[in-house]
Amino acid sequence: MSDDDSDSSQRGAPSDVALIHGVTPEGDLRILRKRNDRLELGGVRALREGMPITGEVVRLTPRKEFPLLCDVATELPAPERPSDVAEARGESRKGPAQVATDRYRDNWDVIFSRQRTELN
Repeated sequence: MSDDDSDSSQRGAPSDVALIHGVTPEGDLRILRKRNDRLELGGVRALREGMPITGEVVRLTPRKEFPLLCDVATELPAPERPSDVAEARGESRKGPAQVATDRYRDNWDVIFSRQRTELN
């Protein structure tokens, strides 16, 4: 059994591969990712100390026969957003977003405070 045969046996279903199709001016990679039966367009950037992680952490392993095609290993899945969890549970908010600014609170206190002022 050759090295190529062992590589192809590791690439069994489900497949997760990425094709590098460009580089941004900042040096990040633009990729087209095939994960199982879905195609996704995205970007990959190096982890940097002190910078937030957005999305999932992956490791790309270039293939010998075509280095721009990489096998993808997910090291850390993307965190779930609270809105996604609520939707999955069938929960949803109705009405506008509840936003209270300092100006809103100040005016609320003026209108509804217990101290009554005399009006002319």
